[in-house]
Amino acid sequence: MSDRPWLVVPAAGQGRRMGADRPKQYLTLAGRPVLACTLARLHEALPEARLCLCLDPDDAHFDPAWVPFADWRRTPGGAERVDSVIAALAAIAPDAADDDLVLVHDVARPCVTVEDLERLVAALADDPVGGLLAAPVADTMKRDDGAGRVAATESREGLWHAFTPQGFRFGPLRRALHDALAGGARVTDEASAVEAAGQAPRLVAGRRDNLKITHPEDLALAELVLLAQRQAAQDASSTPEVPPAGADSA
Repeated sequence: MSDRPWLVVPAAGQGRRMGADRPKQYLTLAGRPVLACTLARLHEALPEARLCLCLDPDDAHFDPAWVPFADWRRTPGGAERVDSVIAALAAIAPDAADDDLVLVHDVARPCVTVEDLERLVAALADDPVGGLLAAPVADTMKRDDGAGRVAATESREGLWHAFTPQGFRFGPLRRALHDALAGGARVTDEASAVEAAGQAPRLVAGRRDNLKITHPEDLALAELVLLAQRQAAQDASSTPEVPPAGADSA
């Protein structure tokens, strides 16, 4: 097992729900493309990681200058997220050990914090299954009746919002994805494939501002989150160190 994790970032989606003239990963966020912001945040936490970036084969917007990683490769993405991840795992197979940690992260989640990334990697270092960043559901959950009305109020007890990254060992993850698809399971994320294999991924509590840009209003919200995170970091770095009680003053 290498102590350098693999990062798989699916970025082949078209983001049609944004109603923009380009895929959402290329929309401007805080003066840079969303993709560039996401890769910069991942690199800040995991500079030695090896990156596999999944892009549409006909992508005309991508600029390699946005990639801060020294060790990276590009692979064609698929029609669905799971197709892109499977393609990425095939691309790194010649170099990946069976128990190498693979972290899959949505390109549309640029607000994941360095602290959460570091916490996830530390939590999964010795975990036999793997896991994901997540947060307990805080809102009241309603189930609709298919006609725009409430059919029932669901208990939120034990419910979590699944975020990314999601991290699993290379070999087990690759087998779980193939087996889940072959068995007709609905694979919405990597954890769902591992669950279909009978395993229970670990839930690692993460910040709720790790939002996914999906709708137009999410872009403005993500910009506010990044601004708040940057301000908090500046405030923390400028706070004077308080001498221990009883220390002599000069």
